[in-house]
Amino acid sequence: MDKNIDITLKVWRQKGPKEKGFFETYQLKGISQGSSFLEMLDVLNEQLINEGKDPVVFDHDCREGICGMCSLYINGHPHGPDTEITTCQLHMRKFNDGDTITIEPWRSAGFPVIRDLMVDRYAFDKIIQSGGFVSVNTGGTLPDANAIPIPKHNAEMAMDAAACIGCGACVAACKNGSAMLFVSAKVSQLALLPQGRVEATKRAKAMVAKMDELGFGNCTNTRACEMECPKGISVSNIARLNREFIGAKLKD
Repeated sequence: MDKNIDITLKVWRQKGPKEKGFFETYQLKGISQGSSFLEMLDVLNEQLINEGKDPVVFDHDCREGICGMCSLYINGHPHGPDTEITTCQLHMRKFNDGDTITIEPWRSAGFPVIRDLMVDRYAFDKIIQSGGFVSVNTGGTLPDANAIPIPKHNAEMAMDAAACIGCGACVAACKNGSAMLFVSAKVSQLALLPQGRVEATKRAKAMVAKMDELGFGNCTNTRACEMECPKGISVSNIARLNREFIGAKLKD
């Protein structure tokens, strides 16, 4: 049975991208262990508003582990201490009475802080725009997609790669701030399907170039990204991205 606990929060506060940030400490009493982590932050903000203080800014949307917006670094882990979940799926039963919880935004040159715990993840959108799509002539002469035979193994790997929700936990977990797991997942989900082969060479080069341009670091195979990914995206996708990229360069 869930019980109520008292906790101490150390929350990163920062008024803007160019402002100096700092940790601020808050005390919360009687938090139900059955509540989610974001519900706990809602309680904190209600308390701050009642005290006439500015609430803590944090990102969220679906609260169902689908959108990836709830990007919080909790006690040294992206999305918190549980495995293969997003922050909105983390429950307070993972914490004990009297615990101190440290909450930070993603730390990466590619994800500048907007305010407090909210970061600008538009860089991922720019990477997708550079090549993470398929251009199709819809003139009516193409066969139905489900009429094209695809090996079951390839279809399953493509679906596994497509599970990436673009939350940025891989970047936050990486000591280099690398976006390779994200980029490789988006390249793999198309590279494994016949519909994605037409633009394969252009896609790999363009997305890697955009990733480098936006300030993300290089991969050094520590596999921290795979360990912290809420959807369990495999680093084998990075190997596939490297093959796609080298193959594209050789065709230049």
